[in-house]
Amino acid sequence: MRGIVLEPVGTVVGGRVEAFDDDWDTEQAVIRVDGTRFGPESLAGLDAFSHLEVVFQFHRVEPASINTSARHPRGNPDWPKVGIFAQRGRNRPNLLGVSRCRLLAVDGLDVHVRGLDAIDGTPILDIKPYMAEFGPQGPTVQPEWATELMRAYY
Repeated sequence: MRGIVLEPVGTVVGGRVEAFDDDWDTEQAVIRVDGTRFGPESLAGLDAFSHLEVVFQFHRVEPASINTSARHPRGNPDWPKVGIFAQRGRNRPNLLGVSRCRLLAVDGLDVHVRGLDAIDGTPILDIKPYMAEFGPQGPTVQPEWATELMRAYY
């Protein structure tokens, strides 16, 4: 397999400056789209959506802290050890994050959002409108530890 090269489409401006869990719904930030590659027309029609899906890079994770095995989520021994692909922690092999957030406004190349769980300076790899039809078809299931972990996340 060959490597994949991605060029960020923008950067997070504002919001949290340090990553810590919980209460992300209180955070507002701007995704500033790269004006050297894109014009405002690249965002035309985005303001008709209430939510976005944002793909980003966990740019502050040190390579030595990347986890490829099982661990207790958030280091909580009350929760089972689960593999890196059964959790959404930032110390992932490809350092990719995916977040759904509320779209507040589009102003030129600035996309104003609330609830994006990425910090100031985060490289944004893609922005997609959230469409209900891309959500799960039918009921979803998750373990109780995941529900407990997410209780205060947003």
